Amino acid sequence: MNNQRSLFFNVDWFVILTYIVLCVIGWFNIHAAVYDPLNPTILDLDTNYGKQLIFIISAIIIGFAILLLDSKFFTTFSPIFYAITIILLILVLLIGRNVGGNQAWIPIGSFRLQPSEFAKFATCLLLARYLSSGTIKVQEIRTQLVAAFIILLPTVLILLQPDAGSALTFSSLILLLYREGLSGYFLVIEGLSILLFVLTVLYNKYIVLAGIIVFAGIIFYYYRKNKKMITVTGFGVLFSILFIFSVDYVYTQILKPHQRNRIDLILGKVDDPRGIGYNLNQSKIAIGSGGIWGKGYLQGTQTKYNFVPEQSTDFIFCTVGEEWGFIGCFFVIGLYLFLLIRIINIAERQRSSFARIYGYGVASILFFHIFINIGMTIGLIPVIGIPLPFLSYGGSSLWSFTILLFILLKFDSNRMGII
Repeated sequence: MNNQRSLFFNVDWFVILTYIVLCVIGWFNIHAAVYDPLNPTILDLDTNYGKQLIFIISAIIIGFAILLLDSKFFTTFSPIFYAITIILLILVLLIGRNVGGNQAWIPIGSFRLQPSEFAKFATCLLLARYLSSGTIKVQEIRTQLVAAFIILLPTVLILLQPDAGSALTFSSLILLLYREGLSGYFLVIEGLSILLFVLTVLYNKYIVLAGIIVFAGIIFYYYRKNKKMITVTGFGVLFSILFIFSVDYVYTQILKPHQRNRIDLILGKVDDPRGIGYNLNQSKIAIGSGGIWGKGYLQGTQTKYNFVPEQSTDFIFCTVGEEWGFIGCFFVIGLYLFLLIRIINIAERQRSSFARIYGYGVASILFFHIFINIGMTIGLIPVIGIPLPFLSYGGSSLWSFTILLFILLKFDSNRMGII
């Protein structure tokens, strides 16, 4: 009994309170997004908001059940969790239900399980176990290759569904690796790759290539006596050439038309507010129409008349913006910011390297979802179908984010017992 009291006393209740507040905000906004005046009750279990209430209650039960387990359960069985999610990701390709062009759900009665959501916490657990074992160092090539394999295996399987949004989420784990000692050059390379991608899409690839060669020539001239700089620049030019031509191929041959259209829209290559830009245009109208204080609960016209597609899932932030205005958006973003800072603080105070690494995995995954989801609704990032943590409708996403967060809280509650 004393152990249980100590357990709950050590739990970070600020994080749990923030989690519950976000879930409740999500529930009310899902109700607003699919509100039907002929069926106004918020407790109707046949509606999405009624089902979301069940998801929230069950998620809280799952969260507190995790707190009752021994921390060693997650460290010991992390390979099993990872193997199960890989099997499910393969299974969904064989028997999964296709929704919106993605074969990402396994039907279980009236419920649809999305394995890609659960792969996130399983990957974080296995990555933490590997990186915290023995004398493993992230600076070593072998370690980087194994870590890359752990991350890329679920990523590739998710791409086959194809669900590019969920697959891209795993790229955020480079932040975890950077915290554990990965060279900052990898972040620079990732940033430059994004810049090269944008330039190659916007302009002729030969013009971009010519600019790189001119820039490299200037570096060669000024650093001609620095062999290391010359070597690095040479490899950089070679990488850039290969990357530019691969972008051209991927963009024209692999990306689907709707994916190319979303990128073209954000980059300003096309302007079609009634066609391919309809979702984004309506999203910006909904958020902008809320003004400072919003139109009020259930008073949003964009929300009420279904102008914004997928408003209870991918575009749930539009409802916040329209009905609660700038103040509501500021409050929600503030809650997310507080949660992320708190998670990083939790990760840093861990005595166990496993728990610290896992904590940064949690922070990376949540940050990616929050930044990308809100960014796409306001037109900063191409539309990518990923949920807003704890707010978007869906049982799989809510349960997976809950598991992801509460495992960290379990590690944290037990940190004083680790020598």
